[in-house]
Amino acid sequence: MVALAPLPPAADGLDAEVDLLVIGAGGCGLVAALAARAGGAEVAVVEKLDRFAGNTMLSSGSIPAAGTRLQRAAGIDDDPARFAADLRRVAGPHDADPLVDRLAAVSADLVHFLLDEAGVALTLVTGYRHVGHGVCRLHAPPSRRGADLVADLERAAAARDIPIAFGNPAVALLVADGAVRGAVTESAGGGTARIGARAVLLACSGFGQSRPLRDRFCPDMAAIPHFGAIGSEGDAVTWGELLGARLGNMAAFQAHAGVAQPHGALVTWTVIEKGGLVVDDAGARFADESLGYSAFAERVVAHGRPTFAVYDARIRDVTAVGQPEFGELVTQGGARAAATVADLAGLIGCPEAELAATLHAAGEAARGAAADRHGRTAFGLGPLAPPYVVTRIAPALFHTQGGLVVDGDARVLRPDGSAIPGLYAGGGAACGVSGRRGSLGYVSGNGLLSALGLGFLAGRAAARAAAAARAGTAAAPLPVSNDVTIQREGISR
Repeated sequence: MVALAPLPPAADGLDAEVDLLVIGAGGCGLVAALAARAGGAEVAVVEKLDRFAGNTMLSSGSIPAAGTRLQRAAGIDDDPARFAADLRRVAGPHDADPLVDRLAAVSADLVHFLLDEAGVALTLVTGYRHVGHGVCRLHAPPSRRGADLVADLERAAAARDIPIAFGNPAVALLVADGAVRGAVTESAGGGTARIGARAVLLACSGFGQSRPLRDRFCPDMAAIPHFGAIGSEGDAVTWGELLGARLGNMAAFQAHAGVAQPHGALVTWTVIEKGGLVVDDAGARFADESLGYSAFAERVVAHGRPTFAVYDARIRDVTAVGQPEFGELVTQGGARAAATVADLAGLIGCPEAELAATLHAAGEAARGAAADRHGRTAFGLGPLAPPYVVTRIAPALFHTQGGLVVDGDARVLRPDGSAIPGLYAGGGAACGVSGRRGSLGYVSGNGLLSALGLGFLAGRAAARAAAAARAGTAAAPLPVSNDVTIQREGISR
C-alpha cells in the first residue's frame, strides 16, 4: 500500500538525506543513479524486492540508439530523425509524442555513457534488423541477456559507492507544499526510515502484476499470464493519481507471443524472423508473423486457439549459437524435431493435409512465386525444409507501456503541463512511446529505450538541479531541448 506523508518539520526528523532518491533498482534506476553521480549528486537506491528482478533483467538487454560510434564502425548510416520516424510510423499518434524526438536524440549519448562511463559491455546487433527498425540499431550485451546488462550496471554502481537497499519498499512519498521531498521506506523487520531528497525518481516499473489496474486500463489483456517483473504492481500510478499527475497511453502494453509450453522459457522471435511460422492446432496460419512478437500476441489472444512455432533445423541451430537462452530451451527438449510433415503433424496433433497445405503456401510466398494470403513479405532464410522443428507457444503480457506523463527531463507533469516539484519518473512508471493502446505500436527495444533513456535524462537533470540549488541559481537547460506543454485536450509542442 503506497501513500503520501508530510515532510518532517525539521531535518532531525529525517534518517538520511540525498540529492536523488531512486525508487526501484532496475535498469532505469541504476542508469539514473550512475548519471546523477557522474553529475556530482549524492544518490541512494531503494528496492522493495530482495534482489534484482526488474523487466530489464528479463529482457535481451537490447537498447536502440541512432548515430552511435558502433554503427559508424559497421558502416551504418543512422540519425535521430530517422529513428524517430521509425518509432512514429509504428506507434502512430499517442500521449507522449514529444518524448519520441527526445529519446531518439539522446540515445547515442546514452549508449556512449554506458560504454565509457559505466563500463557496460555492448555490441551492435547486425545479424538481423528487429521489427520496426529501418537499420540495425540495437545495442546489446554479447550474451543477449538483460541480466548481464544489469550485472554491469551493478558493478558500476558499487564502484562509485552508490548504496542500493534491497528489501526496502518505499511505502509513502514525503510531500511538503505540493513538492516531493523524499520517501518513507520499510525494512523486512518492520522498521521504517524517512529519507529526505531534493528529488525522487519513480523507477518502480508498471502495473502488469496488478490485476485491478490491468482490468481498469488493459482489459483485453487482463486475463493472460503476466511474464514480466513481479514487482510491477502499479505503485507509480497510485502515487501519481494521489499527486494529481497526468496519466498517458494507459492502454498500451508490450506482450510476447512466444512463451514455450510447458517450459516457461521465451522463444526468441528470431526463429520467426528467420523464416519460421506460427500455426494453430489445426495446422493453419492465421496472421502475419512479421508483425513482431508483441503485436502478434494480440492476434493469438483474439484467435483463441493453441499455437505452435514451426521452423527448421537450420534456423534452430543458427539461433541457438547466437542466443544462449534459446540454446538452453533446445537442450531442455523445448524444440522437438520432425523428419517429415507427417511427423510434424503428429507432434502438433493436427491433420497432415492441412499442415502440408500451410507449409506449401508459405514456401511459395517465401520463394516469391505467390503472394502470402496474410500479407507477409519477409521470410528470412527462405522456405522451411526438413527436418522441421516445433515448439508449443502461448502469449503473455511482458510490461505495460502507460504511466505518468513526463517532460524531456523525465519530470512528472500535471494535466495543465506544470511539473510536480521534485518528482521524476522513468521506465514502466512513465508514459511510454509505443502508441496509445494495445501492442501494435511496440518497436523492438522500446522498453529499454524508455527505461534507460528516461533514467539517463532524470539522473542528469536531478544532478543539475541539485548543483543549482547548492549554488543558489537556476538549473541550466540541457543541450538537447524539447519543451512540452500538456493541455487537457492534448499535447502541443
